[in-house]
Amino acid sequence: MASQPLTFLFLLLVTTSVLESSASFEPNIRLPTTATSVPRSNIDDDLYCASWQLAVETNNAGSWAAIPSRCVPFVRAYMTGQRYASDCEVVANYSLAYASTVQIASDGKDAWVFDVDETLLTNLPYYRDHGFGSEIFNESCWDEWVAEAKAPAIPSSLKLYNGLKQMGFKIFVLTGRSEHQRNDTRKNLELAGYTGWEGLILRGASDGGTPATIFKSERRSVLVNEGYRIHGNSGDQWSDLLGFAVAKRSFNLPNPMYYIA
Repeated sequence: MASQPLTFLFLLLVTTSVLESSASFEPNIRLPTTATSVPRSNIDDDLYCASWQLAVETNNAGSWAAIPSRCVPFVRAYMTGQRYASDCEVVANYSLAYASTVQIASDGKDAWVFDVDETLLTNLPYYRDHGFGSEIFNESCWDEWVAEAKAPAIPSSLKLYNGLKQMGFKIFVLTGRSEHQRNDTRKNLELAGYTGWEGLILRGASDGGTPATIFKSERRSVLVNEGYRIHGNSGDQWSDLLGFAVAKRSFNLPNPMYYIA
């Protein structure tokens, strides 16, 4: 019984030592304090930016507002070089390969959905003047560009679009552009070579503030309720493809310039 005070004193000293050590402990791995606080890597810019692009294309990066300043030259070289065109062509070829396996019915209800921007049309001329995505989005400047109706077609997407029409698919163009931009959008698509769609669907006044994933899912759901079978969906954002009433196969084109939730 006489040893109890000594045992208590020993435990007290050990506990005090542990607490003091814990207070001064510095972890080797520090987690970001916010969703956007990604520390700068010390690796080469091109290597880092290639990894960054993979992170955004696979949606591992989550929501982001602008490309890192160190990646502007990388994105510029990617978007204006052969790699971007080649990546888009590979997506189109896989899309056509899948489409060729679909048994087209005689009821006219086999459908394919396309987004517009960076899917059917490329807005590279606009983004060339706006930092390739390094500038925060300016809606007024964007609306002026849309009104010009000068965005060119992505060549491989135009080939895919026409190939699907020849196979017998009904094409629906589903875009996050606003209803007041319908005439400009239709004009731009036609000037770029896109014709003969079954429907051109834009955001109405009541859709303002609705997340893109929800808006596009709701519009696809309308098509499904009308009896359409959505075999394929082509977009450049995960919000074009995810949600509900999704296509049997979805195809995501590359776009490291901006993100739409």
